[in-house]
Amino acid sequence: MAIINITPDSFSDGGQFFDPDAAWFRCLRAIEEGADILDIGRESTRPGAVPVSVEEELRRVVPLVQRLRAHTDTVISIDTTKAAVAAEALAAGADIINDISGMRFDPEMPQVVADAGASVILMHTPGRGEAMHAARHYDSIVEEVWAYLSTQIDVARAAGIPAAKIAIDPGFGFGKDVEQNLTLIRALPRFVRSGYPVLVGVSRKRMIRAATGLDLDALDHGSSVVHAFATAQGAQLLRAHNVRAAKAAAAMAASLYDDANDAIDVK
Repeated sequence: MAIINITPDSFSDGGQFFDPDAAWFRCLRAIEEGADILDIGRESTRPGAVPVSVEEELRRVVPLVQRLRAHTDTVISIDTTKAAVAAEALAAGADIINDISGMRFDPEMPQVVADAGASVILMHTPGRGEAMHAARHYDSIVEEVWAYLSTQIDVARAAGIPAAKIAIDPGFGFGKDVEQNLTLIRALPRFVRSGYPVLVGVSRKRMIRAATGLDLDALDHGSSVVHAFATAQGAQLLRAHNVRAAKAAAAMAASLYDDANDAIDVK
């Protein structure tokens, strides 16, 4: 899953692809590098980011989706928490809604996804705004994150979204410190055993920076290590800035652990 940030202020590549043509060529390059999914981010979720209106999200997203859909059958994912944006993007040809709130922020989101026959990625987020990123105490982070996701799976199913169209994301970097993120990475088999595809979104995030520093090459190498580890654990979706490196890491891990029983299970 290629990260396509059409924002001026995202933490890693803010502004690089804000221009419509720059976003278009970024998408084409990601496809050439082997991206199976283009995940279009219309609003930065980094700490301190300025909220974006529905109208501005639509201005950023819909023309790009329309242009892509006329050119490619590559799966298009829209990173949004707003039902109105989801509805317009899906009508324009998007396939997946990647909702960082797990469809909690907008009560209309489950029905919009269900009515469109779309897929959804449900992520764990402990709060809005700055509370979204402030590290917090968990008595058992793995079980608390799973309880949140399980509840939102029930919401999705009740709205009519089939189980086969649901994926889950533990929400790395959202309301979790470095050690808590590492705990979740080590516990990926717990989420994989749910039967829902698991998305791992750690690319260039603080948990990587804590180990590698800020050099871009080092960040991508560190991200690739986690991508390989996650693949070995059974994760099926990797959300990455460097598509080629993520694909290579996943392919190598898959060749080493070519059976679910071979997965590393870290206690």
